[in-house]
Amino acid sequence: MPLRHFALVLLLLLCGTSATRAQPKTPADFGYRHLRMRYQRDTVDILVLSKKGEELKCKPLFFFAQGSLPRPVILYDDRGPYRVIPIEMDSLLARYHFVVVSKPGIPLTGDIRQLGPGGAYAAPKTGLPPVAFCRHNYLGYYVRRNAAVLRYLAHQPWADAHDITAMGHSEGAPIVARMARRPSHLRRVIYLNGSSLGRVLTMTSTGAAGDTTGTAAAYRRWQTIVAAPKACDCTQPGDSPRTTASFSESQTPIEDFRHCRIPVFVGYGTLDPAAVSNEYLHLEMIRAGKRNFTFRAYPGVEHNFFGFTNGQLDYDKAHWDEVARDFLAWMRAMK
Repeated sequence: MPLRHFALVLLLLLCGTSATRAQPKTPADFGYRHLRMRYQRDTVDILVLSKKGEELKCKPLFFFAQGSLPRPVILYDDRGPYRVIPIEMDSLLARYHFVVVSKPGIPLTGDIRQLGPGGAYAAPKTGLPPVAFCRHNYLGYYVRRNAAVLRYLAHQPWADAHDITAMGHSEGAPIVARMARRPSHLRRVIYLNGSSLGRVLTMTSTGAAGDTTGTAAAYRRWQTIVAAPKACDCTQPGDSPRTTASFSESQTPIEDFRHCRIPVFVGYGTLDPAAVSNEYLHLEMIRAGKRNFTFRAYPGVEHNFFGFTNGQLDYDKAHWDEVARDFLAWMRAMK
């Protein structure tokens, strides 16, 4: 697969660059349908990608929960769009409508040359993410909003309401784990490289390999967060205490999955900082007698399913298509 299609690489590689500003492109320019619904007082933007000519054909839904960062759903440059998830989409679209929901207050599309590191969007006047994103960027909001989106989609004539899959990678993984606890319209969940014991443990363990300064700073930040777990200061860069607290609360994905009865596919790279938490998740699901879980460990790959050469991250060693083959085969078996 061409390197440019791996949108997740941007989290590691890209720095904001200047570009001549042009009229922003729309989702329709890239083949997406754009739906809107009201949730509480907000407008929620839903993008749907279908096989050409089958937009109105009744099919199962594949719902993708985005990871972290205030990124537009569709990133592009002068050569075209990056994939929302870096897999060959033909096999997926042959059987499913692909659905993704925008981050609160974030544009649906963005020219990567006009965005910040990792494709992150910032409001032009403040240089910070929009206030709407800051206020809603926490686990509980995403779970409730996504449940409302699935209820809305289940009433669409082109959606098979009895066959909806939700996939989450990174920050999206604990979101779909919580959704699986009260699945409603969900039939199955794909959980990829989530921090199964909470985000803050991954933050501290990432710095454990000799980075004592970073680890100490993470502990100090956690002390501040615990003192005010619902604090949300939208005048500061980075995640608010409410964001980090919500993705590190006592009801971790492990606790959510103890109450889950629908099929779950768990995939993780063995060199991901959160790998040990997913191994612990596997042990706990065995202890709980859960038989609705399938685990796949991908040896020698990191958080975004890339491998290494001579100890260096190698973007030519991409394993996303392998991961996709595994979960698509699992989905067919679950049929």
